[in-house]
Amino acid sequence: MILLDGKVTAASIREELRGEILAFQLRAGRAPGLAVILVGEDSASHVYVRSKVRACEQTGVLSFVYRLPAGIPQQELLTLIGKLNKRLDVDGILLQLPLPKGIDSQICLAAIDPRKDVDGFHPENMGRLALGLPGFVPCTPAGILELLRRYELSPSGKEAVVIGRSNIVGKPLSLLLARQAPYANATVTVCHSCTRDLAGHCRRADFLFLAMGRPRCITGDMVREGAVVIDVGIHRTEDGLCGDVDFSQVSAKAKAITPVPGGVGPMTIAMLLKNTVQAWKAVEMERMR
Repeated sequence: MILLDGKVTAASIREELRGEILAFQLRAGRAPGLAVILVGEDSASHVYVRSKVRACEQTGVLSFVYRLPAGIPQQELLTLIGKLNKRLDVDGILLQLPLPKGIDSQICLAAIDPRKDVDGFHPENMGRLALGLPGFVPCTPAGILELLRRYELSPSGKEAVVIGRSNIVGKPLSLLLARQAPYANATVTVCHSCTRDLAGHCRRADFLFLAMGRPRCITGDMVREGAVVIDVGIHRTEDGLCGDVDFSQVSAKAKAITPVPGGVGPMTIAMLLKNTVQAWKAVEMERMR
């Protein structure tokens, strides 16, 4: 069984990006900049933001963190986004989700300049993904495919089952897996809360991707022998952190599996940095023309 170590892989990506930044920074005259907007006091969001800021420091990306109260008016948040859209030292804007009640996340995400949408959630970038055009790809799905590529586990021609249809993971992941590209070309089934015979779908999967939001709900009898299992879920339980998969049961049957923690999570942050560097280089290359 192969343990797909996202922590080690993400560290390698950060090191590669650091070298890329150092080389290009001589021409650009500045480092890439990422603005992070955190609204409210959600404890998990604060942990994620700290991890992203630390990853920026390790890579050479400047971070600008805006911590806003939960009761901030939506218009005030939109005004901040508008100002960041115009700042020349900000290449990427990340709006940490979820947002507090009373703030429409879709309106706020759509207000971000698509060229700075390093989370890949702007309608323009999601549309470009659906059409197979270049653009920013949501970080978790991008990180999953990068992890498969680095471990040389190709889903091409295989049965891939994605459980979950969120805009953050399930939908973009299914599009990436089905496109004509290296480490794609899979036959994709998307399962969700209304799917009948979920276990039957899981047992047919050569590649199984879990983003259900329910701890340890996928057990060993639901997974075929030799499957590649990617667990996106993360839950705090009395026994500690766990994913959507019952790891002890499923790892005994899987060809490869991601741990929780240390699997998909670090890859998500690595892809955020990669998107930020991509945005920075695009701006600076245009300026140099």
